[in-house]
Amino acid sequence: MVDVVDYKIFGDDMQIVEIELDAGEGIRAEVGGMMYMDNSIIMQTSTGGGIFSGFKRMITGENFFITTFLHNGTGKAHIAFGAPYPGKIIPIDISKYGGSILCQRDAYLCSANGIDIEIAFTKKIGAGFFGGEGFILQRLLGEGMAFIHAGGTVIEKHLGPGEVLKVDTGCLAALTETIDYDIEFVGGFTNALFGGEGLFLAKLTGPGLVYLQSLPFSRLADRIFSAARYQNKGESKGIAGFGGNILGGIISGDRS
Repeated sequence: MVDVVDYKIFGDDMQIVEIELDAGEGIRAEVGGMMYMDNSIIMQTSTGGGIFSGFKRMITGENFFITTFLHNGTGKAHIAFGAPYPGKIIPIDISKYGGSILCQRDAYLCSANGIDIEIAFTKKIGAGFFGGEGFILQRLLGEGMAFIHAGGTVIEKHLGPGEVLKVDTGCLAALTETIDYDIEFVGGFTNALFGGEGLFLAKLTGPGLVYLQSLPFSRLADRIFSAARYQNKGESKGIAGFGGNILGGIISGDRS
């Protein structure tokens, strides 16, 4: 049985979702995502269905354990979960899409008690080998509300039967299982070497619903790593790194 929950989403670029629980209702969440909760809510951390379920979540990028937050008092109680990096929280009523939806691994934030997380491999060999971030997806199963997080701006696309949309593999946040998902080579020698968009694109064929994200976490992490490497390189130059720090700051725009 899935609990029916009411919710509000606050914020713009670093959003939180506050969920209202009736007595006896619960919500499941990724470990470490809770921001605050009322005193009547208790935590129950487990594998969420046995060791095998824990391992399945690990493969999809989640933690081995999952936490259930149960309202153990009377009246209403509130609990909130925060987004892990800049972006948007997407509320999805899974019951509207046949009881399941696919999303990028590590996109799951929380869901109504009773919704399960499973592994969803791409159906085609090409998508499996070259899908990048889309190789292993999460399948959310159940009847009720689930909340996923996507980076940057989120765009909702409704594809008609046979309608095709080509997407950077990292920018695919979630999709219904009615969408046919495949990988397509960008084509062209100069495109492959100098296009800057990767060798492969996700080819999505309708009908169905697709959520796209403008800032995949991997892209954000790559930029941070590159900036940190550049900064460290600058610090190694000059007297005790002093000259490198000043020059590096001027070039990067940190100092005027």
